[in-house]
Amino acid sequence: MSTSTAEERQREILRAARATGSVDVTALAVRLGVAKETVRRDLRALEDHGLVRRTHGGAYPVESAGFETTLAYRATSHVPEKRRIAAAAAELLGDAETVFVDEGFTPQLIAEAMPRDRPLTVVTASLPVAGALAGAEHVSVLLLGGRVRPGTLATVDHWTTKMLAGFVLDLAFIGANGISREHGLTTPDPAVSEVKAQAIRAARRTVFAGVHTKFGAVSFCRFAEVGALETIVTSTLLPVSEAHRYSLLGPQVIRV
Repeated sequence: MSTSTAEERQREILRAARATGSVDVTALAVRLGVAKETVRRDLRALEDHGLVRRTHGGAYPVESAGFETTLAYRATSHVPEKRRIAAAAAELLGDAETVFVDEGFTPQLIAEAMPRDRPLTVVTASLPVAGALAGAEHVSVLLLGGRVRPGTLATVDHWTTKMLAGFVLDLAFIGANGISREHGLTTPDPAVSEVKAQAIRAARRTVFAGVHTKFGAVSFCRFAEVGALETIVTSTLLPVSEAHRYSLLGPQVIRV
């Protein structure tokens, strides 16, 4: 198929990226019937509009107000990296007794990595997190009420934030769709943003855990500045120089 205008090509490229999670320059050139350099130009334009992030040889979609990956998809991408990050994050529990665990696949892995042999109270908006911990003998789970978002299986809206506002928590494990030095922590949905912001307000310490692809990505709703974090846990795929720039804003950055 040969797509004539740049606008049509870029729409098609974005559709493909969102459908499969990433696109490859060579394959797109063949599919669109254009030169690789044309595809690279299109990807640069899409990146300038904040719709994709370019990688070596391709690109992947940025989550935005109009597009968000599902929990099911997140459970298949960067899984070994997420497991390493989750294990390192769980080790930051310290003497915390009351803990907020965010929605999302990495926080779910943190919940699974938490110790089961000591008393803990876990507050969460995530049904999978509640399910993962509900059977643990020493863990008391408080599931925040509200409207359940189908893609992420987590509760949102005023019921959720009102219940959360009544707590003082030792620690919050937070996820985000993007983290950047300029725009802080962002997520596509305003309702989710409210829950995350309230959790950070309620917690004495906040730990952000996320894969390297989240860094530099910017989504629609900002819910925290980088300086609000005590610690960032990511992988060694985030360059040392970039980790250092984030640490200058306040948090300790751990790469695993």
